[in-house]
Amino acid sequence: MYQDPEAFCAPLAGAPAPAPALRVGLIGLGHVGLGTYRVLQRNQAAIAARAGRPVVITQVAVRRRERAAPLLAPEVRRVEVADLLRDPDIDVVVEAVGGTTLAREWVLQAIAQGKSVVTANKALLALHGDEIFAAAAARGVSVAFEGAVAVSIPIIKALRESLSANRIDWLAGIINGTSNFILSEMRDTGQDFDAVLREAQRLGYAEADPAFDVDGIDAAHKLSLLSALAFGTPLQFEQVAVQGIRDLQAQDVRQAEALGYRIKLLGVAQSLGPEANAPLSLRVQPVLLPRRHPLASVEGALNGILVHGDASGVVAYGGAGAGGEPTGAAVIADLVDLARQPPGPAAGLRVPHLAFHPEALRPRPVQALSASVAACYLRWPVQSAQAGLRLLSERLAAHRVPVRRLQPQAAVASGSGGQATPESASAWVLLGGPAPESVWQALTAELAASPWSAAPPVRLRIETLGLTGHDDGLSA
Repeated sequence: MYQDPEAFCAPLAGAPAPAPALRVGLIGLGHVGLGTYRVLQRNQAAIAARAGRPVVITQVAVRRRERAAPLLAPEVRRVEVADLLRDPDIDVVVEAVGGTTLAREWVLQAIAQGKSVVTANKALLALHGDEIFAAAAARGVSVAFEGAVAVSIPIIKALRESLSANRIDWLAGIINGTSNFILSEMRDTGQDFDAVLREAQRLGYAEADPAFDVDGIDAAHKLSLLSALAFGTPLQFEQVAVQGIRDLQAQDVRQAEALGYRIKLLGVAQSLGPEANAPLSLRVQPVLLPRRHPLASVEGALNGILVHGDASGVVAYGGAGAGGEPTGAAVIADLVDLARQPPGPAAGLRVPHLAFHPEALRPRPVQALSASVAACYLRWPVQSAQAGLRLLSERLAAHRVPVRRLQPQAAVASGSGGQATPESASAWVLLGGPAPESVWQALTAELAASPWSAAPPVRLRIETLGLTGHDDGLSA
């Protein structure tokens, strides 16, 4: 039912008149745009009461205006993008079209017209954010983007404001709901990746072209934003090491579970020292998390993020990571922030776009993944169990890889209390302690080239950021 937002902002007798409505122009009425419009219409009175004035979408620019007509209230004008951007009666532009070409042009044009912008377009900001934020700062307007990362989790506000007293040491997150849904289903159903992907597409969790999600690109876009906010750097999307989940096999998901782990696509941004110019590690990859890890229980399409600050310690955030209305709610939260700001040319600069003032942003070197040290899971399919074990043991000793657990795959997968013998193994499963990535790469290549190899080895990093004490997760 419609509720008059003006009624919630009516002044008491003798009080100043309320501020005029924040007039919003919306570009795009797809998944995000329609979600934003519907949440604002449904909750407009409460939103006005929180903002101190009404927040009203007065114009919508869509490609097919006749299709939009039944979705919009009669008073909402349907216009061309160029007219919306030029209209002096529009205070804020919400970009909800996605992509990085037209969206970039329209956002820059809105800024040039002196309008603040709200967007949930993580790809746009990861690739062009430095240019967009610089233009907004020069014009004295704001670009708000809470909906760009883990939409129902206010992680942007947390890093920009709530955690601003901290030196951030690291953050780690499950920040792509599609991949997390697929991995959860692979574990629960025992099906391979392709079958679960088709089901995810049928249910609407995955796009017809799922590459951005399952190849880790979407998570890398988000991680580049989180890293810049955490460490005071320009955006560094090109330096994020990215590996997706497309090649994961159901048997490795089962193996991980039997060993006390969960496989998750994890984004990690980590400072490799306390110094302000210490190198960073930026990586998105499928990893094994010990089941007792706080992020191991984040299931389905949900997102979860941990942030470690030197003063706050580990702070955990969780919630829906996608969806039209959850994203719309995050967009509206940004609009409420803008509505609360006092008028004036510098109102949009109350909180710097990337948490640090622009003149304080400094690039930091990013460590190549090949230079990192990690514990790993390795599964090597073999043609001869005994010959394979001899070679594997020899190469592990030669490379000085710590061995925490080495056992035949048959014993792990059978669930028979380990009754299968090493002689019957179809593969060897290793949990190896920390070793340089270069060593792991050399070991994997040597095993793959062996005459005893039945298939290339599968190797996944074991991640323990977020576990308490000195637990390395390998005693699971």
